[in-house]
Amino acid sequence: MCGIVGFFDKAGRPGRPLGATLLGMLDALACRGPDSSGIALWGEPADGLVVRVKMGEGEDALARRPAILREAARQGRVGATETQGALLRLVVAKAEPVELGAAIEAIAPDVEVVSIGRRLEIVKQVGAPANLEVEFGISRRRGTHGLGHTRLSTESRVDLSHSQPFWAHGTADLAIVHNGHITNYHRLRRVYEQEGVRFYTENDSEIIGIYLARKLGEGLSLREALEASLRDLDGSFSYLAATADAFGFAKDPFCLKPLIVSESERAVAVANEEIALQAALPEGYQAREAGGRAVAVWEVPDPASRLGARPRRARSRRRAA
Repeated sequence: MCGIVGFFDKAGRPGRPLGATLLGMLDALACRGPDSSGIALWGEPADGLVVRVKMGEGEDALARRPAILREAARQGRVGATETQGALLRLVVAKAEPVELGAAIEAIAPDVEVVSIGRRLEIVKQVGAPANLEVEFGISRRRGTHGLGHTRLSTESRVDLSHSQPFWAHGTADLAIVHNGHITNYHRLRRVYEQEGVRFYTENDSEIIGIYLARKLGEGLSLREALEASLRDLDGSFSYLAATADAFGFAKDPFCLKPLIVSESERAVAVANEEIALQAALPEGYQAREAGGRAVAVWEVPDPASRLGARPRRARSRRRAA
């Protein structure tokens, strides 16, 4: 089941109270997924890489904090640090994302980098969306765009690692949320593992971030990567993905998973139930159901202009008969 939401400010205003908007949307979908919840939010660019780290599992997790800071300091200059919930937040200047993540995770098998980005931060936890406010004060967070997820586990474990959003490990500022099933997940996973990719969960959604990261690494745009995923991923699914510069969604060819979209001159709101749009846009809105094979991407406007995002209508393409 699960609930997925996304919100995009077309003016690219990083000061928008986006955390409150996303939290309201997730609260509206809380009944779809009581097991875990999380939010990915793209805010003002930081002076370095913002890193969120799961310090481990069990009572000894907090004891790993000094070791994590020490390893991060070997990769770059460590600025602000803060512990919230089960996550350590730190800002590391002049570091490389892949090397920084690998150095931190080498401390222990249960230490995991949850996100790295100049603009992206992911917070997530086991439990209902209301707990995000208690642990992370998410309603005070600001940004241009964000994603949210509330999970009902149908196959894999219920823990922080299996919670969404998923960061695309190694690729700064790229994250996804997903509802549905990727039925060729096990085959794709075997291929990626043979190439040395590490998986952190048994959740099929994790494959989407890895897939998109590879496509972006090949030089594709986010739109092109989303379109390619409709050819390469099998199953019934809807997912949202975003980078520091763009926000979009893709929907499976069979159109089995709902995805409702509302777009105005000022904003885009997307969710798999309309009740979340009501929470995000209380002043009123028009909504439409995304069709099969639909892909849409909106780009964050240049900070120098901030005249509004370039609107791109979602395209719906039918499979050839």
